[in-house]
Amino acid sequence: MIKTAIRFQNDIVVVFDKKGEQIPKYQGKYEDVKESILKDAPLEAVFAHWRDYETDIRPVSKAEW
Repeated sequence: MIKTAIRFQNDIVVVFDKKGEQIPKYQGKYEDVKESILKDAPLEAVFAHWRDYETDIRPVSKAEW
């Protein structure tokens, strides 16, 4: 189950489950994985952007992600 989805500035996405393990089937280029992530993510999933590789990841709404 998707817990966290992070979109990087280069449009690569990484996704983690509630144990902190990566979920490879949801990872890759944003345009390639976006639809399946948004469809499969539960309401409590956290979406975030990590732009400019700053020290903090910025949480965003599912709609903004």
